[in-house]
Amino acid sequence: MTNPTAPLPIIAVADSADAPAASSAGRRTIGMAMAVASALAFSSSGPLVKPLLEAGWSLGAALFVRIATAALVLSPFLVRAIVRDRGILRRHGGAMIAFGLMPVVGCQLFYFSAMQRMPVAVALLIQYLAPVLLVLWVWLRTRRRPSNTVIAGSVVAMIGLVLVVDIAGARFDFWGTLLALGAALCTCVYFVMAERTGDTLAPIVLAAGGMVVAATFIAVLLGLGLLPLAVSGGAAAVLGAELPPLAVLLFVGLATGTAYALGVSAVPRTGSRLASFIGLSEVLFALGFAWLLLAEAPAPVQFAGGALILVGVVLVRLDADGAPPITRPIGSAAAMVERGAGSPRP
Repeated sequence: MTNPTAPLPIIAVADSADAPAASSAGRRTIGMAMAVASALAFSSSGPLVKPLLEAGWSLGAALFVRIATAALVLSPFLVRAIVRDRGILRRHGGAMIAFGLMPVVGCQLFYFSAMQRMPVAVALLIQYLAPVLLVLWVWLRTRRRPSNTVIAGSVVAMIGLVLVVDIAGARFDFWGTLLALGAALCTCVYFVMAERTGDTLAPIVLAAGGMVVAATFIAVLLGLGLLPLAVSGGAAAVLGAELPPLAVLLFVGLATGTAYALGVSAVPRTGSRLASFIGLSEVLFALGFAWLLLAEAPAPVQFAGGALILVGVVLVRLDADGAPPITRPIGSAAAMVERGAGSPRP
């Protein structure tokens, strides 16, 4: 993350010859497709979990089943990594714990806690300030102003986000705002840590370890009574059908595991800045799923906001295309996180 006009860099690239440049462009394109697919998978969770919460499930219980299922989906990658390298937990265990506690558990607990104090739309808007926070962080860290294209893309995308979440008439709550900012900072940590993986720690192994840590941590909170534990056998209404609650949560857990696997694999290919702006598409996909699954039709202004978000992403993408290749070598992921991310909230 050194060049103010490049996507937050981490992948080493060869000379600026035609073949390496084409390879880099292809890698970025694949990363963008993976980031969009990750946002699509993430976006299904809210509309599917909401009927379960309304049917009597506590948030802690729903999160545990969701994250534990995702951990089971990704655990084979962690087991394989441990078998091939017995020292991986000693070298990267700290990074896995940080990933599980901040991007996974922290983001969700902060966000849902903020929702209890302020409108959902406002909490969502603050959480999705993460791309702008990343741009500001790089600006402060490098002391170099972002390009006009990035600034314009950030402004356009944020205006679009305001229109999409529709915060008209909403009131801000001080503590709710702080909690939502915590969720935004945890989201920043997700992108920074995913980008700073390398040959010694594959992104999907970081995600797998983080999910195991997160599931264990939530289980401890439930066991100690710090998170309420309540389940219900009542069916969840999805698409007009009554579905078993565990079936819905298992599907959500599968989608969550897939989303993290695709997301962390996409970030090193695109850079955390571009990936974070592509992540805004999760809001658009969530609107679509809410429309499809819960019959909550978006307003025309939300469609306009969605268009502006896409324009903002395109502007950031254009800046990424014009960035010079980065030749910074890859180092230990844990050391890079300690140097680059600093405190757990960049």
